[in-house]
Amino acid sequence: MRGRSLTIIIIVGIIALFAFWGCGSYNNLVKEDENVKKVWANVQTQYQRRADLIPNLVSTVKGEANFERGTLTDVINARARATSVNVNPEDLTPEKLQQFQQAQGQLSQALGRLLVVSERYPNLRANDAFRGLQAQLEGTENRINVARNDFNTAVNSYNVKVRTFPTNIFAGIMGFRPKPPFEAEAGSQNAPRVDFGDQQAPQRPNVTFDSTR
Repeated sequence: MRGRSLTIIIIVGIIALFAFWGCGSYNNLVKEDENVKKVWANVQTQYQRRADLIPNLVSTVKGEANFERGTLTDVINARARATSVNVNPEDLTPEKLQQFQQAQGQLSQALGRLLVVSERYPNLRANDAFRGLQAQLEGTENRINVARNDFNTAVNSYNVKVRTFPTNIFAGIMGFRPKPPFEAEAGSQNAPRVDFGDQQAPQRPNVTFDSTR
């Protein structure tokens, strides 16, 4: 009888220990998951900031006579595609993140080409509005890179917990799955670099429109 009681106590103790460990693991996974959602929202905010600058940039460039219409059209179309791709952080699959990254990468390339072409127009380069927008875009690209790096760091921390034994068993039962990070795009190392300095205007730093870092 005493042996049976001891067995029951041991079983109850094991169940209580497992429940305590399970609650702690669940809470940690929730915390990591919410952090990923938070930094993803920041990524989207920075990309939206860039998209919001483009209409003014296009309007300013249109004021330059004979500016290549095809280059402007590429930027407008790329912006439309990029802003149409929305990824729900609750459903952050590799396929959807790749679609988002591809659309944003195409916009980065279109902007890079526009800025390269603008080098042929001294009046445009000396335009205060254009130079101001260029500076804002430069700052936004930097913020995008920081946000992407923060996202990858958060995803890495989350994925380590989800895939580490024995938490991975509990994570699978509770529906926590690994999340995809941003990856460098093919050819990103050859992103166009633009120098807006000339003899009539103050020198500005080189700008790289590369959203993969």
